[in-house]
Amino acid sequence: MANEQKLGLIAGNGRFPLLVLDAARARGHQVIVAAIQEETFPEIESHGAAAVHWMSLGELSKLIDTFKREGVTRAIMAGQVKHKQIFSSIKPDWRLAKLILSLTTRNTDSLIGAVAKVLAEEGITLLDSTSFLEPLLARAGVLTQRAPNEEEQKNITYGRAVARHLAQYDIGQTVVIAESACVAVEAMEGTDDAIRRAGDIMRGLEGSASTLSRALTVVKVAKPNQDMRFDVPVIGLSTIETMQRAGATCLAIDVGRCLLLDGEKIATAADAAGITIVAE
Repeated sequence: MANEQKLGLIAGNGRFPLLVLDAARARGHQVIVAAIQEETFPEIESHGAAAVHWMSLGELSKLIDTFKREGVTRAIMAGQVKHKQIFSSIKPDWRLAKLILSLTTRNTDSLIGAVAKVLAEEGITLLDSTSFLEPLLARAGVLTQRAPNEEEQKNITYGRAVARHLAQYDIGQTVVIAESACVAVEAMEGTDDAIRRAGDIMRGLEGSASTLSRALTVVKVAKPNQDMRFDVPVIGLSTIETMQRAGATCLAIDVGRCLLLDGEKIATAADAAGITIVAE
């Protein structure tokens, strides 16, 4: 019988998997890490996992075989896997290739959802990726010293309507707004790149006759039926740094469905940068 204290961790990039690993170990779990060569930070090796197995993003069979050999029946998927990498850079094994060919839509939800189904069929249940990190989920209200001003609040209202509409189609979860005009929409490039692009666009308008305010509002939402097992919205200190460089002054996120990976440090950094953060 598999050890119920064993937990598999499918680790993408960023600090999210490291936080999950530390929190799971603190609760007495032996964590078996499936580290993705193209994504996972090397420091995962130094966080006390019971075992770390490196594999390519395309090696679905190796992932399943590794977890079975280790006696893993429950696993968590944490950390970003770049969307464009999923569909372009990897060399899928026969199992993943068959799965990709069976998809009617090739977005992240459909692919990872199909992977989750295959894992379940092999006796491996994917858990909510925030299971061990509930204190880091966004609480309701203004999370910074400054609340959104009137113009930022208009941007938030408009941005939420646009973002929720787009999120239905799994295009992306972030939009960047200026004076109720959509400057950038996240697609496969990821949140930070979408924010950078918005900043570049606004800088390109400098000296022109544009009537748009240069102050950007970033709105990041969960999908209407967000599967908390994977692709959960996250923000970190890098988000705030990227916003500051792009000239963004406001960040709106969803209550209880967005992880603040750096906890209170995010609000502190936002306050220092004059950025307001609000969760609704």
